[in-house]
Amino acid sequence: MDEQPTVEAFMRHLQVCLEEAATIGDAQEREQRCWQIEAALQEAILYKNRVEQLLQHGVDPIHLVQPAPDGTRAPAPRKIEALNATHRHCNKCGAALENDLNFCPACGHENA
Repeated sequence: MDEQPTVEAFMRHLQVCLEEAATIGDAQEREQRCWQIEAALQEAILYKNRVEQLLQHGVDPIHLVQPAPDGTRAPAPRKIEALNATHRHCNKCGAALENDLNFCPACGHENA
């Protein structure tokens, strides 16, 4: 098997598991298993969206932090730090601007 598993393949697997879980005879066990699978699906969706968002901002989401020469490891950047590094800020109030907006949602100032 040359190809690595993808998030989409994992999500399809979970959907099949959810269909199978619907056939569990015990109502309490069926409900618990369905909740587990649905929670896993939600996490997979969040992960997929987070990776896409970071890639849109030019951030490598799978970047491994290299150890410093003295052997210590720097902490991995948090999502919010990575996203804030590429955000524009309002010229008037300094609030973070969404990339697809040409005005500030905080104060309404039009930003070019």
